[in-house]
Amino acid sequence: MGKATKRKKKASVPSTAKGPVKSAMAVVKSNPFEVKVNRQKFDILGRKTKNDVGLPGVSRSKAIKKRNQTLLKEYKEREKTNVFKDKRFGEYNTKITPEEKMIRRFTLERQQNYGKKNIYNLNEDEELTHYGQSLAEIEKLNDIVDSDSDTEERGTLSAELTAAHFGGGGGLLRKKVSSEQQDEEEEKPKSRKELIEEMIARSKQEKQERQTRRESALELTEKLDKDWKEIQTLIAHKAPKSERKDKEVEKPKPDEYDMIVRELGFEMKAKPSERLKTEEELAKEEQARLQKLEADRLRRMRGIDEEANQKRPSHMSADDLADGFILDKDDRRLLSYKDGKINIENEEEKGEEGEEEEEEEGEEGDNEDEEESQEESASEDEEDDAADGHSDLESDLESEGEAAENKEEKKHEANENKSQNVEKLDSKREAAKSELPYTFTVPESYETFKSLLAGRTIEQQLIILERIQKCNHPSLAVGNKAKLEKLFGFLLEYIGELATLDLPELRTIDKLVLPLYNLCQMFPEAASDSVRFILRDAAHDLEEIIEVKGRATLPALDTLIYLKIVSLLFPTSDFWHPVVTPAFIYMSQLLTKCRITTLQDVIKGLFICCLFLEYVSLSRRFVPELINFLLGVLHISLPKSQAQGYTVVHPFTPVGKNLELLLVCDKEDLKSWEKQSVPLSIVTRLKEASRTEINHTRLSCLALCFDLIKKCAALYESLPSFHEIMHPVRILLTKHMPVNEYPEKMQEWYHSALKELENKVKHYTPLVCEKKKPVPLKQYTPKIVKVLEFGRKQAGSRKEQERKQLIQRHKRELKGAIREIRKDNQYLARMQLSEIMERDAARKRKVKELLGSLATQEGEWKAMKRKKWNN
Repeated sequence: MGKATKRKKKASVPSTAKGPVKSAMAVVKSNPFEVKVNRQKFDILGRKTKNDVGLPGVSRSKAIKKRNQTLLKEYKEREKTNVFKDKRFGEYNTKITPEEKMIRRFTLERQQNYGKKNIYNLNEDEELTHYGQSLAEIEKLNDIVDSDSDTEERGTLSAELTAAHFGGGGGLLRKKVSSEQQDEEEEKPKSRKELIEEMIARSKQEKQERQTRRESALELTEKLDKDWKEIQTLIAHKAPKSERKDKEVEKPKPDEYDMIVRELGFEMKAKPSERLKTEEELAKEEQARLQKLEADRLRRMRGIDEEANQKRPSHMSADDLADGFILDKDDRRLLSYKDGKINIENEEEKGEEGEEEEEEEGEEGDNEDEEESQEESASEDEEDDAADGHSDLESDLESEGEAAENKEEKKHEANENKSQNVEKLDSKREAAKSELPYTFTVPESYETFKSLLAGRTIEQQLIILERIQKCNHPSLAVGNKAKLEKLFGFLLEYIGELATLDLPELRTIDKLVLPLYNLCQMFPEAASDSVRFILRDAAHDLEEIIEVKGRATLPALDTLIYLKIVSLLFPTSDFWHPVVTPAFIYMSQLLTKCRITTLQDVIKGLFICCLFLEYVSLSRRFVPELINFLLGVLHISLPKSQAQGYTVVHPFTPVGKNLELLLVCDKEDLKSWEKQSVPLSIVTRLKEASRTEINHTRLSCLALCFDLIKKCAALYESLPSFHEIMHPVRILLTKHMPVNEYPEKMQEWYHSALKELENKVKHYTPLVCEKKKPVPLKQYTPKIVKVLEFGRKQAGSRKEQERKQLIQRHKRELKGAIREIRKDNQYLARMQLSEIMERDAARKRKVKELLGSLATQEGEWKAMKRKKWNN
């Protein structure tokens, strides 16, 4: 009892907590030791100082006092007013109907209750409604229907419903009261029988009405049909059927489009074709085909006849019962179990061992000598003939002499057949030996590769290379890729060796480019490495020769063939390529660093020029070495007296013994010359050629030079500096060439080249500096103001200074206003927080008081109960 009273006293003590408002209103006592003095080093006339002497926090306490008197007062009286105003919407507006007023008032009320009253109070919840009623009111369950009360008649069925479906009782079967009758007079209830009779009469009446409506509709339709027929005769007059039959009605012929559509309708639909096989599947099929053909060739080469190996059916008489049938092999299996299951692996292993033994026996049988096979075939023929001699007519009466003669004739025929078979086998054996093998392995060394192709025709060499690729496709085995990459190097070396012969086999090289291209497409990286290695060696040799001797000659025929192969295997239009770019640089070095001393050098240089044009045919890249070399070729075709007035570059010289290298003075040779192509193989045959052939070759080289100049003009016509580039060539052709001394065909080539140069329109004008300086346009020159002191306000007119002062004052006031607004918001937030804390404290205090009173009541109740038990 004592503890409960203590708790009650403790809970009843009111809290004396002071809010932040009272603390802010407290007076700050002045302390002389807390006075702050702001001293200045120098006294400046005209400067106003603020807060020179003061206490810390005095200005802040003044601001708080001012806000308490103004802002706090407005905050507390924000929802209070001492004037009554009727703010009902449209109350005094007679133009709005009452319904519109109610709708508008309802919407305004919903809008006011929608948003939160206090944005800082997170505990405030929005009022939820359902069909205009608050969910909080609905949850109170004020409208609970009391099932025990009989005052409200809820849940009862209507009398009509019960009468129609259940028959109802006497009290529920009542007649409907009409709305027209104002006085509600109760009538006598009808019985069930009367109701049923009334319902049957009503249904019969409805049926009769439907029948009458249907009959009236039929009569109307018949009348309408009659009227329509009468009107139809007046609208259109048709001839009778007898007259229509006399006239032949021509049917329109079907259109061509209609006929095509009908034909398409009768066409068969396309069936799906077989899927395309992959590269691996095709390679496997080709390998299997070649292996089968090779096995057939080996069999024919050994003289084994396939037809002879096939067992012929022996003669069987009509009385033969096939008693001598014996199984060749015991296929029965022994039944065995392992771990409760049938053991099948042992049987499969035995079967595989038997198959291997049969294969070994078959191989041994194939390796038998030819004589044994021939003897076996002959013995089989004799046995078959003997078997054919036996028949069911042995009991016939024939003389023994006739039988002996028949035997001799059969023996003679057998010997003749034997000799014919031997001759056929020999011919097949020779033909099989002369055939190429169908399967090849990739050679491991160049000597093996060379021996494989030695003594073969070009067609056979191509077949061998094709079969090597098919039998060793990369998809068939793991190491085939590396082997075929080596094959590309071997084939490239073999082409170079064919080009270095005394009589180079250029046709063979031309045919071998196709398998080389196929290998390059299969292995582009390995092919580029091989060709780049050859070009690197050639460039290194050229540099060494120049360093040692100071000059170099054009390379041999094999290097030129390699440069031609580069243009066939790799794209030459790329801006940069790992193979074509080194080849391009190497050819430019050949045209600039190699001396031209013989006619063979001229032919090689013109071949490189043709390669240059082939390389740049798509990219149209400018090659200055090409133009310089063609200019030098024209230079060495002139006599010494006319070779003046222009400049030539290295490797050509303006004077020297090689100046008239392409000059032809023999008039007979000039007349007998005919335009021919200059083959590359002529380089090796010039030593044995006659003087006339050499002169004809010189003229052909000059004609080729004219043709190349024409092609260069067509290729570089779009360059801005085209006329400057081709200017030396044009001067040499027009002023120094002895055109009249050349044959007519040569003159035609000359004039076509010169016409191609002169007819090109000048597309671009070169950049030239103007003689006079252009006059600039008149413009508004800006006013330049020098800034002498940065960071300080510059002197100006009075208006400018006032304007700047106003701008500065506006900025200062704006900053101050923003600062004060921010402080006001912070002050209001503190006030709202203090109110919430006060409400929470009061709520806690009330809860404590309630808990205390409940505790005292519980104690008193327990005490009373204890007294009762004691009594």
